[in-house]
This record gives sequence, C-alpha cells and structure tokens, in this order.
Amino acid sequence: MGDYSRVINEKRRSVPAPRALVGADGKCVFGTFENEFEDLDLVRAARPTHAPQFMNKMKLTLWEAAEVHFDEGVLLCALTDMGILRKMMHVFWEKETGRIYSWDTDLSPADTRISANLINGSTAAAKSKDGFIKYVNTFDKGQCRLHGAHIHGSDTVEYDLDLAVISKPSVVSIPFGPNRPLYTEKNFFSVKGCMKLNGREIRANENTAAVIDDHRGYYPRHAHFDWVTTLGRSEAAGERKYFALNLTANQSTDPERYNENLIWLEGKTALLPPVRFTRTPAAGEFPGRSVWTIRDDHDMVDLTFRVKAVHPLIVHAIVVKIDYYIVFGELEGYLHDENGRKYVLDGLMGMGEDKTLLL
Repeated sequence: MGDYSRVINEKRRSVPAPRALVGADGKCVFGTFENEFEDLDLVRAARPTHAPQFMNKMKLTLWEAAEVHFDEGVLLCALTDMGILRKMMHVFWEKETGRIYSWDTDLSPADTRISANLINGSTAAAKSKDGFIKYVNTFDKGQCRLHGAHIHGSDTVEYDLDLAVISKPSVVSIPFGPNRPLYTEKNFFSVKGCMKLNGREIRANENTAAVIDDHRGYYPRHAHFDWVTTLGRSEAAGERKYFALNLTANQSTDPERYNENLIWLEGKTALLPPVRFTRTPAAGEFPGRSVWTIRDDHDMVDLTFRVKAVHPLIVHAIVVKIDYYIVFGELEGYLHDENGRKYVLDGLMGMGEDKTLLL
C-alpha cells in the first residue's frame, strides 16, 4: 500500500470551529472544521458580492437537504431559500423499476424557515397546501429528526425518520472569492423509521443510511457544480460496515486547500483530493444512458458512474436560470485513502448532481 498523505494539503486538516462563521469585522472564516458553528449568519459578511451590502440577503443561497438510501431506492428531501426563489422538493428513485417520482412546490417567504444553525434543536421547515418538510437539528447530540409529506397528482410520499450520526462531520467553508464563502456541512447517519410511497411502506433497516447536506453561501453569477455520493452498508472496505462517499467540484478559488471530498467510515473520515468530472453525454442530453468519470491527479479516485435515470429541474425565469439534473445509477472503480488502503465500489448505488446557475 502506498502513502498518499503528501497529496492532502494541510489546510484540509480540521481545526476547532470558532463560534461565528463571520467575524465582528464582517470577514468570513475559511477552512475545514471539527464541529458545528453556533452562528451561521452570513448576511453580516462584508461585501461578499459586487452588489451593495443591503442586498446580501437576496444574494444568499440557503439549503438543507437529505439523501436517504433504502434497499428499494433513494429519497431526496430538500428545502431551499435563494432569496428570490424558495422551493420544497422531494424525489424518489425506485431501484427495481428505474422510475423517478417527483414533487416540487414553490414557497412563499412566510412558509419557509431555514434553521439558524444545526445544533440545540434548531428547525428548518416549510409548508404548503401540497405538504410539508421539517428538520429538527441536534447535530451537537448526534441526532436529527426528519419528517414530511408531499402530494403531486396521484403520487404521494410521507416519511418519519430518526437519524443518528455514524461518523465525523464534514464542515467546510470554501472561498468563492476574497470574502465570498460557501459553507457546507454534511453528516452521515444511520436511519430508523419508514417512508410511504403511494401508501406502500418502505421501512428502514440496518442497511439504510442518510447524508444531510446543509449549505449556505454566495454563488458567483455564473456557477456550476458537480457532485456524486453513495452511502449505506457495503464491503467497499473489505468488511461489511457503514460507508459513504462525498465528491464535489465547484468554484473554490483554491481546491487543493478548500474542498469537501472525503470518505465516511464508522467513527472516522478519510480525506480525498480535488477531482474532475467528465460526462458522456452531458446530463441535459441524456438518451437513456450516460457515463460519468470522476478522477484526481494522484490515483486516489478512479470511478465510473453509470447513470440510469435523470431527473431535470429547469428554471428559466427573468432573474434566474437554473439547469439542475439529479441523477441515479451505479458506481464502479476504486478509492485509495491516505494510507493506501483500497476501497472497491463496484455495484454500489449512486446519486449525483449536475447544476449550472445564472443568477
């Protein structure tokens, strides 16, 4: 086994988080952190964009989402507030049939609440005539409660899930400019409870796992990010244990020092370097199959993602343009951790995103 530790920049090593993401002088903190921030108020950031300071709230993107992998498929639960656009969204990919079920509702400001932080029971919630979503965040105690429901036509989804932390969190503040942060925390959980799809119960078991993704930041006017994950119990590490993966490429001004790529294992994480995504064909030209490759420059990441289903979410409005593709499929290939240990991912169920923004 080789030694890959030299590949990981020291800035990627986690340090204790200060109380606030934005200091009293309006300057944002950047880096990788061991624990949650108590104060995530990014509106106070000093001129994070070219717009006047009073427009910070309108320019800020806030998001909390969960990906839950059941034996039967993958559920995405998402709540977002983009200042000028708010949404509650659910997507379920049914593994056996390949069918994608989707629910998508625009929200009013009065019906949308993003949690102040991820500790002490802080709540993110939304409601509409079509349904609701609610996160009760107690990450400081290693827990989260997630429940909701959504109706679209004849399709319904409802769920009530209790999540318990399996591993260490990924807490990263990434510079998209001199004082322009993307804060992201992702945490890996085991799951108890069930969801119902059109009245059919899908119950969590020892294989079921979830990742919660909370991110807040100021995207550039032209932005793009790629992402792929897998999670659950697997034998990728040579024995059947909880295992998850997070790989992202975005607008980080220095991806070697500031990225969020890692492996989650039981009780610990393993850092990964920056990666590149290529797609044949592009997600927006999906003809029924697509192949993504995800690689780095050091042979730590060499994956093929065979996409079997694509769910497009396209918003072309006067003030915003979003081309957002949620994809599902199967992974093959391998990872190396810093100690050279090899993790083979052949056959694992994967989920990814290909998102382009014009704000």
